[in-house]
Amino acid sequence: MPRNPPPPPGLVIVDKDRGPTSHDVVGKLRRIMGTRKVGHAGTLDPMATGVLVVGIERATKLLGHLSLDTKAYTATVRLGTGTDTDDAEGTPLGEPADTAGVTEDAVRAAMATLTGDIEQVPSAVSAIKIDGKRAYQRIRDGETVEIPARPVTVSGFALLGLCRDGPWCDLDVAVECSSGTYVRALARDLGAALGTGGHLTALRRTRVGPFTLEHARTVEELAAAPGLSLDVAAAVGTAFPRLDVDDAAADDVRFGRSLPAAGLAGTFGVFGPDGTALALMADRGPVARPVVVLAAAG
Repeated sequence: MPRNPPPPPGLVIVDKDRGPTSHDVVGKLRRIMGTRKVGHAGTLDPMATGVLVVGIERATKLLGHLSLDTKAYTATVRLGTGTDTDDAEGTPLGEPADTAGVTEDAVRAAMATLTGDIEQVPSAVSAIKIDGKRAYQRIRDGETVEIPARPVTVSGFALLGLCRDGPWCDLDVAVECSSGTYVRALARDLGAALGTGGHLTALRRTRVGPFTLEHARTVEELAAAPGLSLDVAAAVGTAFPRLDVDDAAADDVRFGRSLPAAGLAGTFGVFGPDGTALALMADRGPVARPVVVLAAAG
């Protein structure tokens, strides 16, 4: 029996529900899109919702570069106690603290200390590898994990609302940050700065690089009407600076050869005369070298 042709390559921007893992979403997209060549850029915790960028076919080559981009979130931080996972799924650490004296001014002042270029200790249950083993797996195996602080950038940390609920004080916040920033750790550190403890109760990713919830569809919507959010050319053109080249240079790119330096900062997309996205490249001194060839010769 003949196999169905593979789907066209591109990106699917998923609005992930609370509950499934990012790996679960990839599994469902493999069935929906009819291909094994599916991957995601930037894991979302099971409790988190929102933007998950998924690559189909050769667009999976873009994912490692997209996962390094900036991200935006809305979240709810509960003051009053920390947990061993820094979120609502963990075990509370000690008795609830009194939050009655916490004011909006105090919250904003504490948030300011966690804004900008900071050193952040990731959550112990993160996916960071410690001596080759995921931190969360070490925790599950009963080990004590100490993760060193890492530099991250929190370009925006804004208070959207404050609500008191019995002994608790719930903060609705918005976060703009670099890749590698843990919003759970921000909740933990905000609670520590206020002397109350704190943990995350809700998290929604609203943006990964240029891709927002406006691009996104739920898994259920995709199952009912499978299709890409952006083809490869649109994805590259949206996420990276663009360099258009002539036929001769396009042939060089297809064969993985270098081009004269383009004078563009960082990684950029190279497009042929017909609008095909040929490669991601980056200037290295006097030449631009391929980072990923998307349309190889042959």
